[in-house]
Amino acid sequence: MSLLLPDSGLLFWMLLSFGVVFVVLAKYGFPVITKMVEERRAYIDQSLEVARQANAQLAKLKEESDALIAAANKEQGRIMREAMHERDKIIVEARKHAEALAQKELDDVKQQIQQEKEEAIRDIRRQVAVLSVDIAEKIIRHNLDKEQDQMEMIDRMLDEMLTANR
Repeated sequence: MSLLLPDSGLLFWMLLSFGVVFVVLAKYGFPVITKMVEERRAYIDQSLEVARQANAQLAKLKEESDALIAAANKEQGRIMREAMHERDKIIVEARKHAEALAQKELDDVKQQIQQEKEEAIRDIRRQVAVLSVDIAEKIIRHNLDKEQDQMEMIDRMLDEMLTANR
């Protein structure tokens, strides 16, 4: 008996037992095994399809978020430009208003100075007229013949007027 070539009786029984085991497995085992393999393959295919859909949705969401970010940046730029324009406009208006206000104040001050100047001139003229009348009155009252007396009287009257006005 050789290990590589078994006897014919042993070979018969081995083939018969192999056939019986194969038939039993083919009838009851293989359908269950193939069913489990098919279910596993279907589950894997379904999982792969779900993963593909998730990747597609993720890519779509990424594109949408990029578009939203770009739109937000564009809107932010537009708002900033509008704000800068409004700021410049407000500054120009404030400057014009301030210049107009300053010019009005300047005109008012000039007018007030002119009025005070005219009033001061009128006051000086009144005082000169009063002084002239007073001096003339005193001169006429003291009809002086001598020039020396006239000069003394004029000096004295001027001194009196100066001390009276102080």
